[in-house]
Amino acid sequence: MAELVVALDFPDRAQALDMARALAGTVSWVKVGLELYTAEGPSILAELKALGFKVFVDLKFLDIPNTVRGAVRSAVLAGADMVNIHITGGTRMMAAARQGLDEAAIPGEQPLLLGVTVLTSMDERDLPLAPGQTVADLVLSLARAGHDTGLDGVVCSGHEAAAIKEYCGNDFLCLTPGIRLTAGADDQRRVMTPAEAIAAGADFLVAGRPVTRAGDPKSAALSFLEQMTDSGL
Repeated sequence: MAELVVALDFPDRAQALDMARALAGTVSWVKVGLELYTAEGPSILAELKALGFKVFVDLKFLDIPNTVRGAVRSAVLAGADMVNIHITGGTRMMAAARQGLDEAAIPGEQPLLLGVTVLTSMDERDLPLAPGQTVADLVLSLARAGHDTGLDGVVCSGHEAAAIKEYCGNDFLCLTPGIRLTAGADDQRRVMTPAEAIAAGADFLVAGRPVTRAGDPKSAALSFLEQMTDSGL
């Protein structure tokens, strides 16, 4: 069963925790990204976990292997249940990230390590693609590299999830941002509805503003969950 992850993209602890309290008991996962983590530091993870959430730390690490190893280790020690890195950092960096995660993981509570393929805010207009290459081609190439290096899955658009599953297998996780109940105009481009993403093979669906900026965030989250359940997967 696919799971919903709500992005707490807020500038400070107070706003993030207010939203988390409103959603507690409705969703299991929240995401802490660059803005909130930079403002509040790792202590915000403990506060969210105290409310009963699993936490996806979305910092998209990309650096030399030893630096990424230490960053992933620190994120897991702070309480991250899921961490991501950029696959473009290469095989040595990905292997180092796995090592850092394993060093910090509590036995029986192995966090997930995902690799970012191409951001869902990007399309062919934003990328230096080779002649004849599509965004989907690039995403699949990166996903294969992540799979072959031992990542647990990838961050990708729902548009690429089916091809990734075909190559990497159903156990290779796909986390898909840019989930919308209906098409909308914002900085996301390669978007899908919950039902579409699940039908394509997504395991985690990330929604931010459609939930957190709704008049009733809990009701908005329930609408996402209802559509996910109605998909039958």
